[in-house]
Amino acid sequence: MKLVTYLKDGNEQLACYVDGYLYDMEVLHPDMPNSMSIFLSYWDDYFPVAQKAEKAIREELIGKEKGTPISGIDLLAPIPFPTSCRDGYAFRQHVAAARRNRKVDMITEFDQYPIFYFTNHHSIQGPGEVKCMPDHFEKLDFELECAIVVCKPGRNIKAEEADEYIGGLMIMNDLSARRLQMEEMLLNLGPAKGKDFSTVIGPWLVTTDELEEFEVPCKEGHTGKSWNLAMKCKVNGIEVSNGNLSDMDWTFAELIERSAYGVNLYAGDVIGSGTVGTGCFLELNGTGKLNDPSYEEQWLQAGDVVEMEIDGLGVLSNTIVEEESDFSLLAIKKL
Repeated sequence: MKLVTYLKDGNEQLACYVDGYLYDMEVLHPDMPNSMSIFLSYWDDYFPVAQKAEKAIREELIGKEKGTPISGIDLLAPIPFPTSCRDGYAFRQHVAAARRNRKVDMITEFDQYPIFYFTNHHSIQGPGEVKCMPDHFEKLDFELECAIVVCKPGRNIKAEEADEYIGGLMIMNDLSARRLQMEEMLLNLGPAKGKDFSTVIGPWLVTTDELEEFEVPCKEGHTGKSWNLAMKCKVNGIEVSNGNLSDMDWTFAELIERSAYGVNLYAGDVIGSGTVGTGCFLELNGTGKLNDPSYEEQWLQAGDVVEMEIDGLGVLSNTIVEEESDFSLLAIKKL
């Protein structure tokens, strides 16, 4: 099932997406909520009802006259107001390449435990424009990722049980202002201002039952589900990144296990995979310059269209927009 949040009469509206049409939840059943946050909070009650309604749509027991064509609709983030947002560091290929490009050894701790950082859950957005300040354009980068949403509360969740807490998967673009990120991390704290302006998820949440045919064994020595889903990113129609979700070393189940240690997870918490190998300009530029010192770096510019596609999860498209401001944090540095 594909769950969509869109803008209807100025308010968020939860719908089921089927074959080009959006079916509002309360139209499918009068007791269903119109918001994703309520749907997630009572997942075990509402999800089976939604599944039956989707089946009725596919069997044409519910006609298209009950739906709305998706063309021209303003889609929001599927989870427009996450209770939190963590982003992992799960792809060894990306980490190893980035460290190789900096001419430092692979960090052994990567293979010992999964890590994550908290990002600004109030800056979550969906398809459409991404507004950026002048400092963001100092090495503005995309990051091709996948994310899950937690669908029921838990604490001290073991990896062996953690897949039960995954409501579905969606595409994530962890946008990064690299100069801000690198400068602040010289103080061994962050990332913060380099990341907090926008994280994009969407275009919809695909529930795990729809992805069963893509399930594959996870990496040896790991625990949890893995999915064979090709991932790619295009900038202005040109493919710049290509990977696969099954390349994740640490699974979402293991990220949940670490996230929930001594901590309550809540329905609506979003957890990203981290960047797939080749999944950002920082890595691509580093590899290019390592192979050719005259390699010309590429970064996102105002007007660029970033399209991310993951098999089974759709296409997430954003346009980079320059805010009308000359205010710069970099310009007021003391030294």
